[in-house]
Amino acid sequence: MTDVSDDRVEDLMTGARTSITPEIVPADEVVHPTLATTYLGLTLAHPVVASAGPLTRDADGVRALADGGAAAIVLHSLFEEQLRAESARDIYIEESTEEFFAESLSFFPEVERTESPISHRYLDLLERAASAVDVPVIASLNGSDIGGWTQFARRMQDAGAAALELNVYLVPGDVTMRGRDVEDRHVEIVAAVTGEVDIPVAVKLSPYSSSFGELAIRLDEAGADGLVLFNRWTQPDIDIESVAVQAGIELSTPGEGRLPRTWIAALRGRVEANLAGTSGVETADDVVKYLLAGADVVMTTSSLVRHGPGHVRALVAGLESWMARKGFSSVDDVRGLLSVPVDVDVTAYERSGYVGALEQAKQRYGSLSGTPVISAPPVGPVPTPPVDLER
Repeated sequence: MTDVSDDRVEDLMTGARTSITPEIVPADEVVHPTLATTYLGLTLAHPVVASAGPLTRDADGVRALADGGAAAIVLHSLFEEQLRAESARDIYIEESTEEFFAESLSFFPEVERTESPISHRYLDLLERAASAVDVPVIASLNGSDIGGWTQFARRMQDAGAAALELNVYLVPGDVTMRGRDVEDRHVEIVAAVTGEVDIPVAVKLSPYSSSFGELAIRLDEAGADGLVLFNRWTQPDIDIESVAVQAGIELSTPGEGRLPRTWIAALRGRVEANLAGTSGVETADDVVKYLLAGADVVMTTSSLVRHGPGHVRALVAGLESWMARKGFSSVDDVRGLLSVPVDVDVTAYERSGYVGALEQAKQRYGSLSGTPVISAPPVGPVPTPPVDLER
């Protein structure tokens, strides 16, 4: 990676190469953009994918999403803890009967079971969903530790999963756990799962790493075919009236898309893995922003919960309309236009964006050192942060 000259840094600080002005197509010239894309080696009709969530918990929900236009569907997650509990139950049954005499052929262990194990139900859903829709169905496995549960990935593959999304939800509650150990755990889990299957494996991650870019590169080298940015950690609130902690997850909002887009823009061209953007998708504008940053696909659940499975068609139609208006003929022409150039020092690039953002804030809101805020619009050109894709 080359260094950035003083002139180059100055260009970056003043907004050079931060925007693309495509040719505006005259109204009488009809453009029919091609939306087809690839993700994890799968050919998709367009880049909008239904992510794991409550709408993918049963076959009817999967069919509704396919009918609504989703290019691919990620099933809800099967958790490491659920698989471990099933394994412990099986061991208990085996150990509780191993001392009985062989003559007790009519004996069966009395174990309360009102329904089939959750792993069986998941595989049944996966098999039925894969055969019921004509778009790829991606299985989801959620874990945070190394163990036999990773072998379940093979059963997901056998049940018809087109690919696997590995959701590494690792919250280091031990405050003495070193950051490097957390990252090593991620790499070990990915290596274990990719060693079990032949289908592509994407890894869904959280942004909370001391050096996320380096972790992404390590996971890429460990065999991850895709990186999904980002998982959303549960962040409990406090009810001051009941004096209790309130758990729960709220639907994402468009502002939450800024962080994943920033990292997608930084990683584009620096990893071989596909990049999927998730969180903060509400309108077609959010889809466009993710593609400009460099995402291969854009995933959403919150907008589909709010507006229904058919909202996918609105997102796709909005993307197509924007591309036609701007004169883009394919998604490939859009993807990564505002990503961080591979020929610059990323640290200097990001730093220049930070300085530019502060200068813009100063002109827009006044001095940050106590000067009253001036509501009048700024006079003169305003520096544009080079990687601020929201502007």
